[in-house]
Amino acid sequence: MNLVGNWSYPTAIKFGADRIKELGEACASAGIKKPLLVTDKGLADLPVTKSTLDIMEAAGLGRGIFFEVDPNPNEKNLEAGVAAYNAGGHDGVIAFGGGSGLDLGKMVAFMAGQTRPIWDFEDIGDWWTRADADAIAPIIAVPTTAGTGSEVGRASVITDSVSHVKKIIFHPKVLPTVVICDPELTVGMPKFITAGTGLDAFAHCVEAFSSPHYHPMSQGIALEGMRLVKDYLPRAYADGSDIEARAQMMSAAAMGATGFQKGLGAIHAMSHPIGAHFNTHHGTTNAVCMPAVLEFNAPEIADRFNMAAAYLGIEGGFDGFRAYVQELNDSMGIPRGLSDLGVTEASIPDLVKGALIDPSCGGNPIELTEENLTQLFKAAL
Repeated sequence: MNLVGNWSYPTAIKFGADRIKELGEACASAGIKKPLLVTDKGLADLPVTKSTLDIMEAAGLGRGIFFEVDPNPNEKNLEAGVAAYNAGGHDGVIAFGGGSGLDLGKMVAFMAGQTRPIWDFEDIGDWWTRADADAIAPIIAVPTTAGTGSEVGRASVITDSVSHVKKIIFHPKVLPTVVICDPELTVGMPKFITAGTGLDAFAHCVEAFSSPHYHPMSQGIALEGMRLVKDYLPRAYADGSDIEARAQMMSAAAMGATGFQKGLGAIHAMSHPIGAHFNTHHGTTNAVCMPAVLEFNAPEIADRFNMAAAYLGIEGGFDGFRAYVQELNDSMGIPRGLSDLGVTEASIPDLVKGALIDPSCGGNPIELTEENLTQLFKAAL
């Protein structure tokens, strides 16, 4: 199969190996002449970033880079990024990396021309309309992991460093103008990142498929995304140079983020406050929470996962699917419980408070209350 494509759903996506070389053309199509490449600290000095800066320079775009981005980016990172953007006279952003680089890069482009504070644009009601849409800079997104799917998203997750709450900032124009999905950029990912990001994509698909909201297109995308993860994540984990597996996982990541337009649920409602309080890897945290959430949601989702299991080639319907999830986690060294991530029973009340105000909370098939969330956190310990 020739794994190359030009897609425009949900935005323009240049997919295929070695397509990072089209970065200059992508910037030109978005009207960007002097981009700021925003990435995270871990990627800043790696060859994949240096070669991308070389491509930028060869295209006459300069070598502007900002990399003071934490694994769970916060408003302090954002303030520094906006300052670098404005000081450098940039006219667009290349959001480069995993979820942290992508999310912060999108927010730098969003906030560089705004006059209100970032929290005024939290994903609550129509708060996004407060933004000056004409002041939002164009964005090119280049994922280097296969997990969050932030490259095809209209929002970013930013941690409030004061309250330790992860907040979602949404605006339609945060959707990148062009995405370059080059699976060769993911070949160097270490095993634990391959596992954590891949299971993040899986969690997105599982939660979208579980969501009670009506969105048949997202439902179909989520189902096929689960299949791609099932078939190709073990291969990418076993052999990081398997370019077919890397490409299929990059597709699954974009599909997960497209699918969860239908909604997320308790996995993310739990994972976000855990990440904010304990600075855990988001995808890994999702994976640890997933078995307990599946069991909790069983009364509402078992029938649809009986169908999904048959499509995925998993015997035993919903019970077989849940067992498969735990086996997949175990095969990649994912901890069995949240206590292995540093979560304690004493911290649960604060985590429950964070979960109850997380937007993901409202997409769970069963209403999440203080009481049942408390039990969920305890079950996942």
